[in-house]
Amino acid sequence: MSPRPGADRAARAPVSGPQATVPAMDTRSGHIVWDWNGTLLHDTDVVLEATNASCAEIGLPPLTLEQYRELYCVPVPRFYGKLLGRQPSAEEWEAMDAAFRRHYGAGADRAALAEGAAELLLSWKTGGGTQSVCSLAPHERLVPWLGRLGLDGHFERVDGDTGVTGPLRGKARQMARHLAAMPHVDRLRTVVIGDAADDAAAAAHAGAKAVLYTGGSHSRQGLKRVGVPVVDSLADAVEAAAELVARAGPRPPARTPEDPV
Repeated sequence: MSPRPGADRAARAPVSGPQATVPAMDTRSGHIVWDWNGTLLHDTDVVLEATNASCAEIGLPPLTLEQYRELYCVPVPRFYGKLLGRQPSAEEWEAMDAAFRRHYGAGADRAALAEGAAELLLSWKTGGGTQSVCSLAPHERLVPWLGRLGLDGHFERVDGDTGVTGPLRGKARQMARHLAAMPHVDRLRTVVIGDAADDAAAAAHAGAKAVLYTGGSHSRQGLKRVGVPVVDSLADAVEAAAELVARAGPRPPARTPEDPV
């Protein structure tokens, strides 16, 4: 979701219940690329508060959650352009982004893992599937953030934003680099799970499939326009991902040096 968080603290919420169970499908050849903010991490309330606090600094009225979800988009300056009625200047963008980071950092410790996230990650892994994280959160904060929540052992790879262009350009290039760094992962059996239209665009750019989750930055109506499966829980997202992997058919056996070309 929001690619701008500048804080690295989060509280883990207790999770339990049947919704945290991966469906009984063969996940051994499937790979999930998880988004972080607004997907695995339920920080939507903190993001909205930080957005409204930063908007107040430049005289803009507060947004409701419904308004935020209808307006939010990546690249993020386009979102601020919708609020201002014009594209922000470079100076305005830097000021608004800095204000957002400051306010988000003040409230990030109230964010929690999405319901069932820890159980779903474990179930997918123990079922034989692989998974990774590709996020526009700053990489130097994302990695220890996952570690503090006890999630660092679940992933083949973790990539956050390593520069300052992620919020300006979106996730497509980063997703392509992310998957290219895992040549053993079959892109036809890779599903990106995220909460934003940009996640689906990044998946398509990298040759993967996508499932979008309504618990983050976009409205259901907005996500439905993207044209990929849309779900209301992470458990449903994992089930949809497993179905997409199953439809891809069996993975071809690995080629050996003795095999004819």
